[in-house]
Amino acid sequence: MKALFKNRIFKALLIAAVWLFVWQAAAWAVGSKLLLPSPYDTAAALVSLCGTAAFWKSCLMTLLRVFAGFLLGMAVGSALGVLTAASPFAEELLSPLRSIVKATPVTSFIILVLLYLSSALTPFFIAFLMVLPIAWTNVAGGILATDAQLIEMAEVFGFSRAKKLRVVYAPSVLPHFVSACTTGLGFAWKSGVTAEVIAHPSFGIGKAIYESKLYLETPELFAWTAAVILLSFGLEKLVMLLLGRTVKWK
Repeated sequence: MKALFKNRIFKALLIAAVWLFVWQAAAWAVGSKLLLPSPYDTAAALVSLCGTAAFWKSCLMTLLRVFAGFLLGMAVGSALGVLTAASPFAEELLSPLRSIVKATPVTSFIILVLLYLSSALTPFFIAFLMVLPIAWTNVAGGILATDAQLIEMAEVFGFSRAKKLRVVYAPSVLPHFVSACTTGLGFAWKSGVTAEVIAHPSFGIGKAIYESKLYLETPELFAWTAAVILLSFGLEKLVMLLLGRTVKWK
């Protein structure tokens, strides 16, 4: 096991080194830090940003907005998934709303939402809106995919509603719910940062990215982008860890 773990680490480091070399070679070919900063320039800019309070406050505010929108989107989407799976009429009535949310470009939603909400609340609402149909579709699909024979067995043995939910429906829905969490978190993160780029809240990674581009601070632009990627990985790992513990506890 240790040998396999070390081998995986070695392969990951080797792949990272190859792509860092490609990046460095491209930076040498371009010959301008303004157009394409090198990995060293980007790392130096990121280290410099990490030494400022504004960097950490911007990261924290973005994380709070996105994660709050993600949690609300999962909660409301799951509730709607249960409702529409249980009621064909609710599915017919509400499905156009889900289709509209899925089909409308996120930029259009951001501009529309800015008419009614503040710049600080817009990224939160956009993250919520992007997660909503994902959770909705996955939870409803998990319920409808439950084995009919298991449902019939539960009826025959007189399972209570709580036991039926725990023994029959939960194992069917859980993989769909986990899939919705991983997919929805990625959408929430990207759309939330995009909303910050357009909405310009007081603090936020999206606003910092826009200002770096506006003032042609390309190394900082790359550094903020690297921060977005690292925080996205960290947030996804955290959510999966929490989900894994929840599943084990059950």
